[in-house]
Amino acid sequence: MHEELENFERNHVWDLVEPPPNCRPIGTKWVFKNKQGEDGIVVRNKVRLVAQGFCQKEGIDYDETFAPVARLEAIRILLAFAASKGFKLQQMDVKSAFLNGFIEEEVYVRQSPGFESARFPDRVYKLRKALYGLKQAPRAWYARLKSFLLKSGFVMGSVDKTLFLLSRGGDTLIVQIYVDDIIFGGSSHALVSSFAEQMSKEFKMSLMGELQFFLGLQIKQGLEGTFVHQAKYTRDILKKFNMGDSKPMTTPMSTNTALDADEDGEAVDQKEFRGMIGSLLYLTATRPDIQFAVCLCARYQASPRTSHRQAMKRIFGYPKFTPELGLWYSSGSSLSHRGFSDADHLGCRIDRKSTSGTCQLLGTSLVSWSSRKQASVALSTTEARISRN
Repeated sequence: MHEELENFERNHVWDLVEPPPNCRPIGTKWVFKNKQGEDGIVVRNKVRLVAQGFCQKEGIDYDETFAPVARLEAIRILLAFAASKGFKLQQMDVKSAFLNGFIEEEVYVRQSPGFESARFPDRVYKLRKALYGLKQAPRAWYARLKSFLLKSGFVMGSVDKTLFLLSRGGDTLIVQIYVDDIIFGGSSHALVSSFAEQMSKEFKMSLMGELQFFLGLQIKQGLEGTFVHQAKYTRDILKKFNMGDSKPMTTPMSTNTALDADEDGEAVDQKEFRGMIGSLLYLTATRPDIQFAVCLCARYQASPRTSHRQAMKRIFGYPKFTPELGLWYSSGSSLSHRGFSDADHLGCRIDRKSTSGTCQLLGTSLVSWSSRKQASVALSTTEARISRN
C-alpha cells in the first residue's frame, strides 16, 4: 500500500484540497490480487488503489471514454511478420500506467481508506492524472502514450490505431499497444534499445523483457520461428469447470453430431454453461480447430439442455488430449496474403441457415479465422458460399 501511494506522489497524481461547494467526491477502495506464474505459484502480491467509477456522471465527471485496443488478429499478424523478418519481439509493462494519463475534467476523490490525513480528514483529492477505475482512465493513458510516440517520430497506423511504426535509415521499429502492455521489436538492436531507454525515462516505472507470456498466450521465439499456445490457460479452465477427470478426446465433436434446441431435454445451469462458452471462446485465440464446435454450442446459451452440456464436455476433452497445440509462425514464411472460405448447406436444424467458415494467412502463417451462421437462408450450395458477403 505504501509503495502504491509513493507512486502517486512521484507521478503527482493529486492535490489535497478543500472540497468546493456542492462537491460529490468519488469513493476509493483497495484492490488486492495474487499474480501467479506459469506453474501456478504466487510470484507477486499486488495491491492497487482504484476509484469507484460507477459513481461518475457523464458530462460532469467524464466525456469520452473510448480507447482503442489491439485485436488478437493484429497481434497474430505482428507475430507472423516479426517471425518472417527475424525481429526479436520484446514486451514492456508500464507499472501503474494509468497514473501517467492527464485528465481534462475536474474530478475529486475521497482520501484512501486507512490513510486519511490526520490534520485534514475532511479534505478531498483533486486529480491531476487518471486513477484506475475512472471511466476516462484508459483514454487518458492512450492519449499520453500516443502523443509521446508521435513526438518521437513514429507514424500511427491508418487502420490499426494501436500500431506505430518508426523508420530510421534502413531500419524499422514496430510498436503494438494493448492498454498498458506494449510489444515492440525492430531490425536494429540499437534502435530497439534507444526506444526502451526513452520509454523508461518518460514513464519511469517500466519493465522490459523477452516476449514470453502475453494476454494468456505463451509465446516461444526461436531462430526457426515463433510458437504460440495456451497450455497453462487450458489447464486452468479444465480445473475451473472440474473437467480434469474427463475423458480425453481425439476430436472436439463427432462428424454426425446434430444439435438442436432439445426443448424436451433437462435444463442445465445457464450460468455455468455460458462460463464454459466464454472460456472456450478465448481458447480459440490459438485453437482454430475448436472454433466451429464452440460456436455451434454457443447458439443454445439462452436455454442450455443436457445434450448441449454433453457436447460441451466432449469439447473440453479435446484440449485435454492436445493441451500443447498452438500456432506456428515460420521464419521462412512469405508475407503473401491468402484467404479461404467455405460453407455448408442448410446446416442448422432449427432455421436451416448455412454456416460459413473463413481463414486468412500470411504465407503459411494463420492469422485470422471465423465460423458463423449466415443471416439468410441459402437456396443452393453456391449461394451459401457467397451469401456471407
